[in-house]
Amino acid sequence: FSTYKGRMRMEKINVIHHMNEFRKILSYATNIGFFFGAGTSCAFGLPNIMTLTDECKKRLSTAEQTLFEKIEDLIANLEGKKTVSIEDVLNYIRQIRDITQGRTDYEFDGITGAQAAELDKKICEAVFNVIREKEKLVDVSDIRRFIAWFDSANRGFLKEIYTTNYDMLLEMALEANYTPYFDGFTGSYEPFFSPESIETFPREEDFTSRWIRLWKIHGSLNWMKKSKTSTSAERIVRIGKIDTPVNELMIYPSKEKYNLSRKEPFIAYFDRMKRYLQRGELVFICSGYSFSDQHINDIIFNSMRENKRLYVMVFCFSDDQLIEMSSYTTAHMNLCVMSPKRIIVNGIEKEWEYDDSIDADGGYKLYWDQAKAEFILGDFRKLIEFLIENSGRKSMIEEIANAK
Repeated sequence: FSTYKGRMRMEKINVIHHMNEFRKILSYATNIGFFFGAGTSCAFGLPNIMTLTDECKKRLSTAEQTLFEKIEDLIANLEGKKTVSIEDVLNYIRQIRDITQGRTDYEFDGITGAQAAELDKKICEAVFNVIREKEKLVDVSDIRRFIAWFDSANRGFLKEIYTTNYDMLLEMALEANYTPYFDGFTGSYEPFFSPESIETFPREEDFTSRWIRLWKIHGSLNWMKKSKTSTSAERIVRIGKIDTPVNELMIYPSKEKYNLSRKEPFIAYFDRMKRYLQRGELVFICSGYSFSDQHINDIIFNSMRENKRLYVMVFCFSDDQLIEMSSYTTAHMNLCVMSPKRIIVNGIEKEWEYDDSIDADGGYKLYWDQAKAEFILGDFRKLIEFLIENSGRKSMIEEIANAK
């Protein structure tokens, strides 16, 4: 920072210069991976957490809504929250469920274990129905274009996507493109999770090394818990396209996902992420992720400290996200955080400035809104467009993405 007329003035960085550097990084990177948060799905019309909370609540019975509201009040009074999300509610009732072992004769805060268990299942069913209905309205053409771009980058590196989203937009796009991918499940009748299959990295001569890896680290709409039977132990299975869940859903829009990260399949995914980020040279691009999950943050920031060849690039939809991150991100030289008005690069927070005198061909329009004076790649759709336009493979990508 520099002082100007007694006030602090933030340093500026030319957005065109920086994006030219980004293009070079993409051109020369020997390994690129992605991490997607809720914002990437919101870009395609899926609800954010508070909208999801409201829509799911409406789908509960009158008695269930009354219990839901009671829990909202308890959380608001206990934690002083002005807004209580479905994540907060699920976390609270799952703690009650654990303490009471889901029993009718045990209660906490006037809520029995059986009530907590039943409301848990009903909320997850509501989440499933809301997301599935929204998914059916989504045009995944842009996601197909992203998949085509990623899959066609034939530089010999292992292509991995990590996501906290439990919707199935990525699977829809991958399969529409006929792109092979692996998610840690194996089998055909009721695919089961195979931790051994993700503990090692495939050798180059292994034909599956070209497959995209999709790791859904908070579960998925088509994961179900199969109860123990006389012939099999309790386990998590992946079902194909379903319209009505039969068994208990394995999706975790709550803090319980961290407790469950100590169990399969979550521990395997988190271990994989640690080893992936620490393997060597890697450009790791984060989009739509708010860095509000401390467990994931620890993995990313510890990996940046241990692996100096890891470079993490974070695209933020709002400046608020960057401001919240600034207190703990400026210590990392191998991190770049970008939002509409600001950037953190080389440990320094700066403001964007735009000077078109060095960009005669108008290429800035891919990443800069001149009318608003804002950087726009925090919007996942805009990021997809930027990646494709700068790939040199646009016609091939469009052909793949538009194939029926």
